[in-house]
Amino acid sequence: MVFSMQVPNSVKSMKRSVKIFITCTTFAFLSTALVSILAENAANPIIWADVPDMSIIRVDDTYYMSSTTMHLSPGLPIMKSKNLVDWDIAGYAYDVLADTDGLSLRNGKSEYGAGSWASSLRYHDGVFYVSTFAASTGKTHVYTTKGVENKPWKEKTFSPALHDHSLFFDDDGKVYMLHGATDIRLTELESDVSGIKPGGFDGVILKGVGLVAGSEKAWGEGSQLFKIKGKYYLCNIAWPDMRTQLVHRADKITGPYEGRVLLHDRGVAQGGLIDTPDGQWYAYLFQDCGAVGRVPFLVPLTWEDGWPVLGDDGNVPARLGIERKGDGLGNLVASDEFERPHDLLRKMKTAAETNAYRRDAFSPAWQWNHNPDNRLWSLATRPGWLRLTTGRIDKSLVEVRNTLTQRTFGPTCAASTLIEASGMKDGDIAGLAALQKKYGFVGVRMQDGKYAIVMVGADNNGVLAEEHSLALEGDRVHLKIECDFRDRKDEARFFWSTDGKDWKPIGSTLKMIYTLPHFMGYRFGLFHFATQQSGGFVDFDYYHVNVSE
Repeated sequence: MVFSMQVPNSVKSMKRSVKIFITCTTFAFLSTALVSILAENAANPIIWADVPDMSIIRVDDTYYMSSTTMHLSPGLPIMKSKNLVDWDIAGYAYDVLADTDGLSLRNGKSEYGAGSWASSLRYHDGVFYVSTFAASTGKTHVYTTKGVENKPWKEKTFSPALHDHSLFFDDDGKVYMLHGATDIRLTELESDVSGIKPGGFDGVILKGVGLVAGSEKAWGEGSQLFKIKGKYYLCNIAWPDMRTQLVHRADKITGPYEGRVLLHDRGVAQGGLIDTPDGQWYAYLFQDCGAVGRVPFLVPLTWEDGWPVLGDDGNVPARLGIERKGDGLGNLVASDEFERPHDLLRKMKTAAETNAYRRDAFSPAWQWNHNPDNRLWSLATRPGWLRLTTGRIDKSLVEVRNTLTQRTFGPTCAASTLIEASGMKDGDIAGLAALQKKYGFVGVRMQDGKYAIVMVGADNNGVLAEEHSLALEGDRVHLKIECDFRDRKDEARFFWSTDGKDWKPIGSTLKMIYTLPHFMGYRFGLFHFATQQSGGFVDFDYYHVNVSE
């Protein structure tokens, strides 16, 4: 069964309309009817894309969710929903976490798998708070705003970086962060969340958090703390044999805590608890799902003797009793014709002159691979096209600073683009990538004044492993990558076309692998880098996403 959703057309007549097709297919342990259809109940995973480390709150009848995007820029996405299953990105807490060499891919440094990690989202006295921590900066970062969609976020930072923390406003006016791994520590903060409170409470309140899972290993982390009907509930994960969700409860925030296993099913774990306006309860969790990344699940929750109980006899349900209004992806992925209003183009020209990033230049689906060099990209130089210019010499794709990325998504997906290479210099390579440590791309190489279509793949260590090429007549070519994540097949195939209709395969199939050094699901990326001399440029006419056939 297939349905389609029309994507808005470009005003340029040369650009065709695009449809996103969502196909019902098998997902690992779920049935062939897993992917929900419009007007039907939602199914797990609620988002088949990389949205890990969720923190969810409800303000009246609206839910908000933060997630991890680590080294990407802008970062710390804030999403919005009315039903817990249809989510849209409302914005980002920051444009740049910090201007370090690692976060900006300078001087041989990189922060793949680092940047900002698991965040904590809260709403208190009319203010939204989202906090995160970063080994890249050695700090805890706290962002505040009075309006997620229409107000800027203000930042405060303090040291040290409190690992996997949970920001908590208690009823007595005190503010805490619960943090750490194995031994969970409670640290009191200043009332304005600007730093650790001198003389405030600071101590371990739970030793060996993972022991309750019945393993000799005490390791556990991912703290999220809630106060429900006067009791404190602490959610964590442990690994007795697979990722397992734990819960501890106490009458006082300082303990003592008693705990039990909350869920032990197919590695669906790490998250927290959320209620609906009509009194229903859910746990929001995620699962490591191979190369596509870590995908969110929603599990119904009931209460027994003051303890939360999850699932159907301890199993994660395939379907949920929530009517889905959208396609499950919202604006987390988006096609782009690179058309922008005239007044925005004018503002972007000014921003480029000052190397300032304009967040409104792109839809929320787009993020840069690390901090961009804003002098070297433009949507205004050639309206209707994205221009990427090289400013230095790079050896491989993972070194390239101005790679513009979006999530891949399941069960199958494809991304395509049209590249014009007339501005390239000898040694330049540009195109469309499936980005992770073991990356692959299809693109154009300029060498000795001639163009070639190339497919390049890296091995498990990120080292160039293979290349396939053929001569390109002219300076334009359509490029496409298809990804298949069904049953964790995790394969990517590469194509080229002269007309965007008749697609020809090139190179070999890439076996995609989720690696901890990158700690992120595969992303589609538009890129351009120089291997011999800088100053060349390429133009991208469109970016289209759809399900591959």
